[in-house]
Amino acid sequence: MAVPEDSPLLSELIGQVIVVDLISTYACLGVLTGFDPLFLDLRDADLHDFRDGAATREVYVYESATLGIRPNRERVLLRLADVVAVSRLSDVATG
Repeated sequence: MAVPEDSPLLSELIGQVIVVDLISTYACLGVLTGFDPLFLDLRDADLHDFRDGAATREVYVYESATLGIRPNRERVLLRLADVVAVSRLSDVATG
């Protein structure tokens, strides 16, 4: 999934806390600071492996939206080829 460097859809998310669903057992929450045709660049990120706990992806993201994210990475680069979906954390239904 290569994205042009001038993608208006991703550009409007820069500076916002986003949720990135990946094709693997991982999801990442953090502030989108930039992107290029190969990577998303997130800061103050929580890269979470769902094999490490009992919470489903939906429950984990919901809890992060209501309680706040728990960063475990100062910076993380995510390969766009591994991305399934990107959304604002504030767009997650919390009630």
